[in-house]
Amino acid sequence: MLIVRAIRSLLFYAFFYVQTVPLAIIVGLSAILAGRTRFGWGLALYWIHSNIVALRVLAGIRTDVQGMENIPDGPCIIASKHMSDWDIFAILPGARRPAFIAKKELMDIPFFGKAAMAFDTIRIDRSQGGDAIPLMLSDARGALDRGSRIIIFPEGTRKAPLEPHDYRYGVVRLYEGLNVPVVPVALNSGLFWGRNSLLLRSGTARARFLPAIPPGLGVEAFRARLSEAIETETNRLIRIADDEGLAEPVSPQLREKLDRLKQGIAPKAADTTIS
Repeated sequence: MLIVRAIRSLLFYAFFYVQTVPLAIIVGLSAILAGRTRFGWGLALYWIHSNIVALRVLAGIRTDVQGMENIPDGPCIIASKHMSDWDIFAILPGARRPAFIAKKELMDIPFFGKAAMAFDTIRIDRSQGGDAIPLMLSDARGALDRGSRIIIFPEGTRKAPLEPHDYRYGVVRLYEGLNVPVVPVALNSGLFWGRNSLLLRSGTARARFLPAIPPGLGVEAFRARLSEAIETETNRLIRIADDEGLAEPVSPQLREKLDRLKQGIAPKAADTTIS
């Protein structure tokens, strides 16, 4: 079974990288010559949907995304749990004109950086600490004015399922500064495409766009409401996957966490939170 899982994972990764590299080059060149175009967005949508099909056919990972009706018609922020590269496939189509918050270092990757910038990607230089926030807000306002929806992973990085959560204050600063609704997104993708695992696990990866949080809340009230919404629904989606039966054995550490979740013991917040 492990050998079959390894072969299926290898087949998917081969497909993923063989098409991702040339597509990034094509979109990057298109961005250099013409900026953001319908052609570039069409290639991005092809990349998303072809990878979703490949995940299902080659790795046995089905995709279930619901709740897009909760995304407002106007400007908004989409704040998502982040466990896997699959999350991009789930979120991007609903954003229609997405503008990701991303690390500045990613923009330095040849062609990929140009492709990302063509899609209104908002760079954040973490080395500047708090000084990075005003520039991020300025870029985000510009993206909203161009009709984009801001996409941010509030914890700043991928998290393994049932790890202690750590909602940073970048999303709070956006909420304060932009005065637009925030749509929380919960998901369970890390059970199937792990953060540091080369092996994929078959099953159904799920994402849920939740009711928008309106502007105007206090800083801590907003942060608490956002984390509560995302973590509660994420834990529910994880329980659903576990109840359906995870296709392959999980690590003893994850099994212990899953059993604790069944007993109603959810992961707590991390001890420290980075601004």
